[in-house]
Amino acid sequence: MMSEFYKNIMIATDGSANTCRAISFGIEMAKLSGARVHALYVVDTSSFSSVPMDAGWEAMYQILQKEGEKVVAEVKESGESVGVKVETVLGEGHPSDEILNIAKERNIDLIIMGTLGKTGIDRFLLGSVAEKVVRNSSVPVMVVRSEEKPEAC
Repeated sequence: MMSEFYKNIMIATDGSANTCRAISFGIEMAKLSGARVHALYVVDTSSFSSVPMDAGWEAMYQILQKEGEKVVAEVKESGESVGVKVETVLGEGHPSDEILNIAKERNIDLIIMGTLGKTGIDRFLLGSVAEKVVRNSSVPVMVVRSEEKPEAC
């Protein structure tokens, strides 16, 4: 079944086991609709913005960047193994802002991301990237709650 409804689907992942179900849903949705997947990992540099750039900051940045490259490569491999075209994208900055900016730049029709499903004080203290994306996105967002005990992808 080919659909013109979704042509570009973004799967936003942070590399955690909590996003495994979102990746599976995104790849399946792309397979059913014939869409291209844009696998996105955002190197969260927002917490480093007040710290002077030094060797420690640079080392941490490189670790996060390598993790991101590994994560999006795994999404690409997973998608391509079932015939889905996947482009890998690394962003940098505040995750929710980058997800929204890149979605706009790439004409994304649907954003798919995972969440822990935290509520109350946990969500207040930690903030929720998924919630910020849902509130501010101009395109549909599918938020996939992780399983109770997430397993590795």
